[in-house]
Amino acid sequence: MRSLPGFLGGKSKYVRMDDVLPQEQGEDGGGGVRVRRSRSSRRYVFACSVFASLNSVLLGYDVGVMSGCILFIQKDLHITEVQQEVLVGCLSFISLFGSLAGGRTSDAFGRKWTIGLAAIVFQAGAAVMTFAPSFHVLMIGRLLAGVGIGFGVMIAPVYIAEISPAASRGSFTSFPEIFINLGILLGYISNYAFSGLPDHISWRVMLAVGILPSVSIAFALLVIPESPRWLVMQNRTDEARAVLLRVTDSDDEAKERLAEIEAAAAVTSAGKYDDKTVWQELTRPSPVIRRMLVTGLGIQCFQQITGIDALVYYSPTIFRNAGITTESQLLVATVAVGFFKTAFIALAIVLIDRVGRKPLLYISTVGMTACLVVLAATLSMLAHGSVSKSAGIAVAILTVCGDVAFFSVGIGPICWVMSSEIFPLRLRSQAAALGAVMNRVTSGAVAMSFLSVCRAISVSGAFSVFAVVSALSVVFVHRYVPETSGKTLEEIELLFGGDGQTRAEVELGDGEELVHKG
Repeated sequence: MRSLPGFLGGKSKYVRMDDVLPQEQGEDGGGGVRVRRSRSSRRYVFACSVFASLNSVLLGYDVGVMSGCILFIQKDLHITEVQQEVLVGCLSFISLFGSLAGGRTSDAFGRKWTIGLAAIVFQAGAAVMTFAPSFHVLMIGRLLAGVGIGFGVMIAPVYIAEISPAASRGSFTSFPEIFINLGILLGYISNYAFSGLPDHISWRVMLAVGILPSVSIAFALLVIPESPRWLVMQNRTDEARAVLLRVTDSDDEAKERLAEIEAAAAVTSAGKYDDKTVWQELTRPSPVIRRMLVTGLGIQCFQQITGIDALVYYSPTIFRNAGITTESQLLVATVAVGFFKTAFIALAIVLIDRVGRKPLLYISTVGMTACLVVLAATLSMLAHGSVSKSAGIAVAILTVCGDVAFFSVGIGPICWVMSSEIFPLRLRSQAAALGAVMNRVTSGAVAMSFLSVCRAISVSGAFSVFAVVSALSVVFVHRYVPETSGKTLEEIELLFGGDGQTRAEVELGDGEELVHKG
């Protein structure tokens, strides 16, 4: 099966053995081998992944647009600095309720309809914020939007992971992250485009634009199928088979994948776990599940406590501290950050299945650490006047862009990819929800405390702390994160659950399924 880059026109160095047809099956009967064409199924999975990720545009837009909105909201509603922190940061904390509810909802009603519920709740919150006459009503809308975000951030990666082939699951499961980044960029552009309007109108128009994509999400629900793994769990095997026939290259592959899913589902219904609920397994985990939780929750935590949301939400504040003064210059610099974030998440989609999860995580965490160190030093020198203002501003902009670039090419998307693929079927949605809760809690803690921390230890001091945490994330990746690229969801469990020999066989087996094309 070709990787996503192959689908987009690039050439992959490797191809899986099960994608190569024997010589006698070649179309021209000539020598050598040929790669099975899988354009139809690949394009179908691609389309489903795009549609399932549309919520993420709305989520990203809300994050990006608020960085500029907050400047005009402060002027219009005369809110305090603490109210600014609460308005920005509460979204992450309240979203944990949506994530927790989303895990149970997706198990009860399906992955597909949970995506629809996320859109409805988020759009309701966006509408309330748009017409809010006061800070208190604005907060009500913000809380509703947060619940919608909680649903959206946990369900889209789970759904895409469950319909995608193993060889390109990383690329497809990264789609929500690139759509979030696209939304953030659109939010920044909206800030710039509407910044010339009167203060009491500009921020309302900025928020209102985010309501428009709801029609496309309604259409998406009519197009995408339900997850075949969820259908098997509901004993709707015929429907699951029909979906697998659409997302695989052949009837034989569909049968093989269905058999693997049924075997995994049978473990749940065989009585081994009947005496435990999902949350009992997660709160009192076995050694295998504990290793999965350490990896899944740990990577979600490190994604946020390295300070990425501080850069996204407060980039105008950071650039103002560096010496940029006019609102138009602040917003242009912020758009540059959004551009880098979007461009490099697109690069991650190209590389994630070719290079692998772990190498990209090393590049990402080491690069972020270096950028944060340079940013902290630059802001400190600017504060003490030991570097020229123009040079300091240039370095600050470059290091902020560099940090979001390294984040976006690695830990940004891979965090969600791994959380959706490392847990067994019976726990996947609610364990992914727990990971999303960890992500939102740490995000909210950073967003709500950043201004206060900067006031206490300076902006450069805050980024020095982020640099130390980022260095620790390198150690975490080395110690606790396995390579999952190219393995089926059912195989990945063996990386955590088998003995040393079993784990080695899984890793070796995946390597043996790769042949060099050159």
